[in-house]
Amino acid sequence: MSYMVKEVFYTLQGEGGNVGRAAVFCRFAGCNLWSGREADRASAQCQFWDTDFVGVDGTGGGKFDSAQALADQVSVQWPASVAGRKLVVLTGGEPLLQVDSALIDALHRGGFEIAVETNGTIAAPAGVDWLCVSPKVRTFLKIRAGHELKVVVPQPGIDLDALIELNFERHLLQPMDGPALKENTLWAIDYCLRDPRWRLTLQTHKMVGIR
Repeated sequence: MSYMVKEVFYTLQGEGGNVGRAAVFCRFAGCNLWSGREADRASAQCQFWDTDFVGVDGTGGGKFDSAQALADQVSVQWPASVAGRKLVVLTGGEPLLQVDSALIDALHRGGFEIAVETNGTIAAPAGVDWLCVSPKVRTFLKIRAGHELKVVVPQPGIDLDALIELNFERHLLQPMDGPALKENTLWAIDYCLRDPRWRLTLQTHKMVGIR
């Protein structure tokens, strides 16, 4: 199997349960809820992606003809001088369109813990160390348990009362970015205050100016 990857880079995780942790981000091209092209946004199932996942022209990106080739590219991004647990975040787009057991095994051989950020509509292969699901309205979740449920809010029509019952270690609300970010943040704060089963998460990487 070949893998189509937009970009691979070293940074800090900016949001969710691993916020602040050094990680290699591997952003896969493609998504099953939106083409990623602006002309298609209005008719897409998900209309609020804030990252470019079209093509393979980003830093460190490309077409990789084997799981080991992609795992090697991930390993190259982790600085040799940096000790400690190595983390790779497989994201997109929708990474589970491409992530398979061969890639999981290759990354583990490279010494990485593997986090996956997914919309939850595609089943995950075994061996993922940290599973983050970010559900979108009007989609069916095939992944209904994991480490982190991260809901971008507000999403009209999404059922937070049903989502809080799913078997995740953390239930997080993240304000939707864009022109209404301030209002969306206040909305999320208020909801967490009214239902403390939810916790607030913010996109700290945007606040401090890193990728």
